[in-house]
Amino acid sequence: MRHRSIALIVVTALLAAGCTAQIPGRPRAAKVVKKEASTATVQVRGSDNGPIDKLAATALTDIEEFWTESFQTTFNKPWKPLGGGYFSVDTADATAKPPPCTQKAADVEGNAFYCPAADAIAWDRASLLPVLQDRFGEAAVVVVLAHEIGHAVQNRMGITPEAERREPEKYPTILTEAQADCFAGAFVRNVADGKSQRLDINADALDKALGALITFRDPVGTSPEDEQAHGSAFDRVAAFQDGYEQGTKFCSAMTVQNRQFTQRAFTSVKDRANGGNLPFDDMLEAVTPDLDGFFKNLATTAGKTWPSPRAEASQTEPDCSGDQGPVAYCPADKTIKIDTKDELPLLHKELGDYATGTLIATRYAMAELAVLGKPTEGEDASAAALCLAGAYTGAVFQRQDGFGLSPGDFDEAVTVLLQFDYAARDTKGSNAVDPGFKRVAKFREGVFEGAKKCGV
Repeated sequence: MRHRSIALIVVTALLAAGCTAQIPGRPRAAKVVKKEASTATVQVRGSDNGPIDKLAATALTDIEEFWTESFQTTFNKPWKPLGGGYFSVDTADATAKPPPCTQKAADVEGNAFYCPAADAIAWDRASLLPVLQDRFGEAAVVVVLAHEIGHAVQNRMGITPEAERREPEKYPTILTEAQADCFAGAFVRNVADGKSQRLDINADALDKALGALITFRDPVGTSPEDEQAHGSAFDRVAAFQDGYEQGTKFCSAMTVQNRQFTQRAFTSVKDRANGGNLPFDDMLEAVTPDLDGFFKNLATTAGKTWPSPRAEASQTEPDCSGDQGPVAYCPADKTIKIDTKDELPLLHKELGDYATGTLIATRYAMAELAVLGKPTEGEDASAAALCLAGAYTGAVFQRQDGFGLSPGDFDEAVTVLLQFDYAARDTKGSNAVDPGFKRVAKFREGVFEGAKKCGV
């Protein structure tokens, strides 16, 4: 029986990620359940009444309450609580009873899913939710469960497995997964706005939780037409952000006609072999002249003379007018200084070549702002630089020839923006766009709406 899942073989992915070299990041996010939280009313079948299942029950109680109100206002009809209920499964116990849509408890391992046939949700409490909590904080558990409830919402909208089989071109999996992410974002916004009785998700917790969506992305190079495609990290975070910003009515109106996906399959054997990543030196050679050409065109269109900032290698973290991180725009001599020895090569290795490209793009964007006579310090400058880096990325994405994006590059951009604030630092080294959630939002504006959206 078909079911909709969020975290296929997630344990393998998380353990693999845990074996890589360490890069500094944010501390673990705080707890999200309020101390004064009222008692959870959702009953969890098969529960051991441990901390993980208590967190799940608390989250689901709030999510149910949210949809009791939101479903009525969105669809003009009452919300129907899940008839099949909720199932916690100890996949480490060979004698555990299987939940609906499965033959044995082990079928749930590393997974959480909605079963349309039984109108039920099940999760692995042994090797999914605890791993999410440990790596991404309690908010990640909330986001996963809100996503699964999103599939229950779709079922009540008439987007059933039968409808999907009957009209696969209308309801491809990548769209239904994006819509569930969107519904999850709408719920989290409700929490962030202080409307939840039981939960409190702050900016730090949200950034950490979105790391889970990145982990749940499709393997790089998966075709968006794949019948099991769940979406790239960029597409999933984008859908979540749209729900957060636009609400449930926006999510409910998502279609293949109005939703743009950036996920792409590999188009060459070479690209597949290297995972879509150029070596560090080759990436610098390719991206710096391309950025120069893009921003020169913007400047000349605006009637300005572009000085072609000189890209210079630095053996230490650049520091010309403030700590901008491993890449800096130096206004005094109009250069782009790039750390070619320490942190940037490490980020390149760990996150991918377009993490490097994204950071460098924001510094060329600062040079563009200077040429246009706009501020290069403060919140407006930081936001504009992020947006312009997105505009460059969107332009490259649309190209048919020359320097282009590989599958996974958008994911690398969203990862570096979520985990690090370098891209949002102004020329004095101040970070004016925080948290990472907002940095990604500004970058996305440029990707989809171009440089005019950035105020240039």
